[in-house]
Amino acid sequence: WDNADFSRGVGTTFYQEFYTLNTAKPPFIRDVEAKIRRYLRSSYSAAWTLKITWEKAPAYAARTDTRRTNTYQAILTTDGFRSYVLMLYQEGGMQWDYTRLPATNVLIGYT
Repeated sequence: WDNADFSRGVGTTFYQEFYTLNTAKPPFIRDVEAKIRRYLRSSYSAAWTLKITWEKAPAYAARTDTRRTNTYQAILTTDGFRSYVLMLYQEGGMQWDYTRLPATNVLIGYT
């Protein structure tokens, strides 16, 4: 995650928490479980999941450009023993002008 800047009233951040131990799982959670099973080729049943969405987030400092925004999500999930993070980005990838960011050695994802 980078320094998104919401100080100009552009964009928003919201989250949704899912407790799914011993409860019926909504389609979103079944999709998260299916992605983990497919990518990691292991069984997985989520007990807790947190979905965080940054919608139309301008880069820091927003005073320079609020037109080029990014929408992205982080999905944190655990079965109580193993934990995973899925990072999802809008189609087309990074929309921020990385040449105008304080640091130009940017990555999408994490290392």
